[in-house]
Formats: sequence, C-alpha cells, structure tokens
Amino acid sequence: MESSNGNNSVYKNDMTEGKNAPPSSSAEVPFQHRLDRKVSMLPHRLVGVIDEGTSTVGFSIFTTPHFEEIATHRMEMPLIAPKPGWFEQDAVVIINNVYRCVEVAITKLPESFQKEDLVAIGITNQRETTVAWDSVTGKPLYNAIVWNDIRTNHTVDQVLARVPDQNKNYFKHMCGLPISPYFSALKIRWLRDNVPAVKKACREKRCKVGTIDSWIIWNLTKGSLHITDVTNASRTMLMNIETLQWDPVLLKTFSVTLNMLPQICSSSEIYGSVTDERSILHGIDISGILGNQQASLLGQMCIKPGQTKNTYRSGCFLLCNIGHQTIISRRGLLTTIAYKLGPNAPVTYALEGAVAVAGHALEWLEKKVRILPQASDAEKFAETVPTTGDVYFVPAFTGLYAPYWRKDARGLIVGLTHHSTKHHVIRAALESICFQTRDILECMYQESEYKFSKLYADGPLSSNNLLMQLQADTAGVTVFRSQILDPTAFGAAMCAAQAEGVDLFKFDIEKKYYENIYYDVFLPTSNAAEQRQRYGKWKRAVERSFDWAFRPKSSTMTEQRYQLLASVPGSLFCFISFAMFVHSMKK
Repeated sequence: MESSNGNNSVYKNDMTEGKNAPPSSSAEVPFQHRLDRKVSMLPHRLVGVIDEGTSTVGFSIFTTPHFEEIATHRMEMPLIAPKPGWFEQDAVVIINNVYRCVEVAITKLPESFQKEDLVAIGITNQRETTVAWDSVTGKPLYNAIVWNDIRTNHTVDQVLARVPDQNKNYFKHMCGLPISPYFSALKIRWLRDNVPAVKKACREKRCKVGTIDSWIIWNLTKGSLHITDVTNASRTMLMNIETLQWDPVLLKTFSVTLNMLPQICSSSEIYGSVTDERSILHGIDISGILGNQQASLLGQMCIKPGQTKNTYRSGCFLLCNIGHQTIISRRGLLTTIAYKLGPNAPVTYALEGAVAVAGHALEWLEKKVRILPQASDAEKFAETVPTTGDVYFVPAFTGLYAPYWRKDARGLIVGLTHHSTKHHVIRAALESICFQTRDILECMYQESEYKFSKLYADGPLSSNNLLMQLQADTAGVTVFRSQILDPTAFGAAMCAAQAEGVDLFKFDIEKKYYENIYYDVFLPTSNAAEQRQRYGKWKRAVERSFDWAFRPKSSTMTEQRYQLLASVPGSLFCFISFAMFVHSMKK
C-alpha cells in the first residue's frame, strides 16, 4: 500500500483507513487528487449521478464495482438575492442545467464506453432548498428558496408564539430539529402566506412542494412520480423521524396539506425510470436519492456508529453515524436520517452540526475587507505567522448555527494589538472554522458517548493543508482527508448501484478498507493543555457575539394578545377608532 508522501507506512485502525498515512503529521503533506491516478478502463456497467448543489449542477458517470469517475460535466448555478438575506434560484434553470450536464457528460465517455452501458442513476441535492410548482402546468409558482435564506425569521416568531414557552425545541422529539429558518417547513409556510400564486394553487389543490430531488424527479418522469427519500424528508421539519411518515401535528402547525407533499421512499430502490423524451436518460432506472451531506457520509464510508465526517465548504456540515436508534440532542445538534438502503432495510440515524460560515469567512476577507487577494491564498498568508497572536475571529455574519442556534449573534474580531497584522486575522479565520468544528464534536461526544479519535474530511476547503493541520491540533483528533475532494456523487453512485434490482454493489460493514478510497492523514501536534487554553478563549469570544442584533419589541400576534383583542366587542373597537381619528383631526 502506498502513502501519499511515497512511504509505505500503513495506518489500519478502521474500515476505510490504510491507504496512505504519512509517518508524521504536518501541513507539508502533498495533496494528490484521486483523478491523477490511472483510471481502470475495463468494461463495466455504469452508474450516473445527478449532483445538484448550491452553486453548481453536475452529472458524473462511474464504473462499477470500483466507482472510478470516467466522465463528468458541471455548470454554475446562479444565485438570486432580491433582498439582504434572501437567496433564491430559478427552478427552471436548475432542471435545464441538469439536462445539459447529462448530455455533455455522456459525450465525454471514453471510447470503450457508450450511453447504453448506463444501467441506473442516483440523485443527490442541496437540502432544505424548497420549490413550489403547479401540478397541472408543471411550472414553478415562485423561485426555489435556498437553504440558507433567512426571510422566514418573522415566520419563526409567529410559530414560536403559538408554542408553549416559545420553546424552539418543542417539536424536536418528533422531527429532530429546532424551529429555525433553516428548514423547509418554514419556507413552505412563507410561500403560502406571501405568494399569491401559491395561495391560489393551494386553494385549487394544484400546488406541489418539495426539495430539489422531488423537483428533478417530477420533471424526469413527466409528473408521474412525486417522491423524496428519507434523508431529504428529515430536513423538512415535517417528517416524524420514528415513523418516517409526514406527521399530522407538524403539518397542521405549518399549514401544509398532505396532498402537496411527495411520497417518502427509502434512499436506495428502483423508484421508476426516466420517461421525459427531452432527456438522453430516457428509459434508465432511477435507483438512489440522498441529501448531499448524507451522500458525503456514505462517500466517506462512515457506515459504522461513531464514524464522523466534516465537509469543508462555504459552510461546514459535520455528521456522526449513530446507528439505528435516535438520539434527541439537548445541546443544539440535529437528529437526522443518515440513510435507509432499501424499503425493508433498517434506518440509520446521524447527529449533525452545521457551521454557517467557513469558506465564506475567507471570501469576506477577500471581497469585503480586501486583505486577502484570493480566498485560495489563505494558506500562504496564514503560514507567514506561527500563531494568531491571540486574535480570535467569530464569523457570525448571519448568526450562529449548532450548537448555539443564536440568530442574534454577529461577527467579531477580538484580541487585536499594535502587533496584529492581516496575516494574524487570516490565520484566525482559518482557526475559526476549526473551533466551530470542535464545538460540534464536543456536543457529539456528550450526546452519543462515542470517543472521537478520527475525523474524516472532505470538501474544496479541505485541500488547504494548514487548515487540516489546525483542525487536528484544535480538536485533538487525527484528520483523514479524502483524496476525493467531493465524495457526494461518489456516495450517491454507490447508493444507486446497491439498490435491489440493480445489485452492482453492497456496503459491507465488516470490510476493513476499500481499494478505491485514499486518504491523507494529519496527526495532532499540540498537547491537551494548549488545546484547552485556546478553546476556552474561543468560547469567551463566542459569548461576546451574542445579543448583538437588537430587534424592536416584537409585535407578533401571540395567543394571549389574540384572545384579548378577540374579546373586545366590534362596536366598541369601531367607536374607539373613530374617536381617535376625530381627536387627531382637531390637532
């Protein structure tokens, strides 16, 4: 077995480790992309994956059983921001880009393969992003509302006003989620309340809603399938995580009717075939659906309880496999569905923590503050100083996600002195990503009682060697960086291939390692005392970011205020209003 630095050392303590651990941990580990290695061109049956992310849409084609990616095409996905904090996408552009990516990717197939070798496709998508469309015309009734949109803050207040003690965790035992703008139920409620076309379609029972996977499948099957899988459904705040069905109490709370919603299926089964003549995939089975972070979890082969992965992108998403029993977090984590690999397979759960601002902090330093020429230069600039000089950066630009869930928090930089430079600030920005990750790992350990000695890393930002070393030092864990920077499509491909009736692959929990997975390994170099001291200062900095976004006194119509106003006779209300009007005219 070959290590990434040319040594033959082997690190085999878990099922997917053992390909390329360096003998020591440092940021000097050379990054070798998986695609640089020779791709096997033996004829195999192929699996395709539609990979719909927040910023790009793509289609990738994999061989089986080793899942080498032999063709791919991606397109940028424009973001629409009509107001600050509002983020939308054109759902028609999404599906058109899907079709275009499929066409181009197939033209890139090596000569020894052809389109007819494709036997199944999987779909992985950005989660929580919500679309409403007309079931008769098939056209969107409004732009897709993206997962990180915060327009529903007021909707959250309305819902909380009707919940005992305004407890944001009131429904957590049902759906595993707090009441937050993050989730699809709030977006659907906003659409019903604020978009006339959606209101009208709901009255006429023509409105369909769903996450992006549902929208794509509706189009691929010409409206014959309105489905989603358990991983996406678990992000809506409408599904009961025990029954895996839409929950009547949650539907009533958010004013969503059952006829609007897709049928919930497992993550791996043959749902049907592509029937849209516009698509070159016509006739090919659809056999896998996964939310993108769950697909990444499978792509990292985290199929044993306790295995944990973090995806480093504009934000971070940390998921820990917790097996077949739910754990309802009391420390701000989400309980979500990791996967369900077939209609009769047991469901596997995960604890999840989301970091809202990771790579976004570097983009802010580049585009707003202009102390970083390019976000990709962060490693080079941060390495010019040995430490942050006691500078701490809390990037709470739109509040803090897990474990704090403080939408009133705002970003701050503390600890500046005359000796502080832009290099210290840039290094502090990198460390903020690591500290936020440790926040979540600490909660996961307390909730699940799994002792984490390893963290699997992926995502574009994980190619930053210094960031990976800082993560190992900050959290005191060994970091295994996948050389597949984005294992999302890889995980979805394996999920689609293992569906009953396709039968091209099987996840094997007893397998020690997989020949098609390679890692770079970063070992901690700091001691426990240093980690505690620096983490303590981080926590103090975070506390200073709270209660920064002051809001005027809420005028939300609480249940008590409603009952009080409703008790006032109409005639008295009209008389008082008229008297006030006359009084104002006399002034």
